[in-house]
Amino acid sequence: MKYDVLQIIGAATMVVFAQGAVRLLFDHGNIGLLGWLGTGFAATLAAHVLLVVVGVLLTGWSHARAKALGRRT
Repeated sequence: MKYDVLQIIGAATMVVFAQGAVRLLFDHGNIGLLGWLGTGFAATLAAHVLLVVVGVLLTGWSHARAKALGRRT
């Protein structure tokens, strides 16, 4: 069950921050969820990309762990 939850969290993180990165590319002033960082365009975009990568890795890792336990095919 915990790998299912981690997979959902990873996928949601990936989707939310990928959408934020695309939005930031088209509208440099729309910083979105990471507005509290107070950094410029490049650092905010890098943070979005980093969080997308974290989401992808978490989703893949939790799927692989669930598969190793026989919960996935």
